[in-house]
Amino acid sequence: MENFKDNFSKQSDVYQRYRPSYPKKLFEYLSNLSKANELAWDCATGNGQSAIGLVDYFEKVFATDPSGQQISNAVSHPKIIYRVEKAENSSLENNSVDLITVAQALHWFDFEKFYSEVRRVLKPNGIIAVWTYGLPKISSKIDQLILHFHDNIVGEFWQKENLLVSEEYKTIPFPFREIETPAFQFQREIAPEDLKGLFFSWSATQRYLEQSRKNPVLEIENDLQKLWKKEEETKLATWNIFLKAGILE
Repeated sequence: MENFKDNFSKQSDVYQRYRPSYPKKLFEYLSNLSKANELAWDCATGNGQSAIGLVDYFEKVFATDPSGQQISNAVSHPKIIYRVEKAENSSLENNSVDLITVAQALHWFDFEKFYSEVRRVLKPNGIIAVWTYGLPKISSKIDQLILHFHDNIVGEFWQKENLLVSEEYKTIPFPFREIETPAFQFQREIAPEDLKGLFFSWSATQRYLEQSRKNPVLEIENDLQKLWKKEEETKLATWNIFLKAGILE
C-alpha cells in the first residue's frame, strides 16, 4: 500500500479502549437522511466505532482503514466487512453506497482524491457525513488542565492537519450541497485513568514520547490528582460533535 500518515497504529489498543463512542441518535439521524439503507461505507474506521453504530440501520457496512493494526483491533459484527484500504482508493463498486461516514479522520485525507472517490462510489443523491469532536468538558478547572496539556505540553507535536479539528471543521473543504444539521454530543463517565488513556491515544502525545522518551502526562499528574481527589471516582465528560453532512448531486 502507498505510504500514508500512520498516526495511530502503534497505539491502536489504547485508541480502542479510551476513545469515546458516538451516540445512537447520530446514526439514527444519518440513516433517516439516506434515501436507502442498503450499504454504508465507514471510511477510516479505526477500530470500528462508527461502523458498529451503523449496523442497526444498514443492511451492510463496509469499513476501511489503511492501518492493519487498527483493523485487527476492530469490533467484529456479521454485518460489517472490514478491509485494509485507503480512503482515496477503495474496492467499492461505482454508485453502490447510500451513506459515507468519516469520523475524526477527514483532516488526514488527500481531499481532492478522496472526494473523487466519493463521487465514484456514492449513489446519486447519496449522503456523505463527516465529523470531528473537541476536547472533553468535565469541570472548569479540569478543562483548563486538559487545555494546558493539549496546547502547551504536547502542543508543538500536533501536525498542521490537527488545526482543522481545532477549527471544528469549519474551514475544511466540503464540495457537496450541505445540509443544516442538529447539534450532537456524547457523554461518558470517566476516571483519571481514562483521561490519561485518552491523552495517550493522541498522535501528539505519541510524537512527544518518541522524541523525548519521557511521559508528558507526568507533568500534570499532581495537578490532576488535586482536582480529582479520588482516583476511583468517575466524573461525567462531555464531547461536542462538529458534523458536516452533504448530498451528492
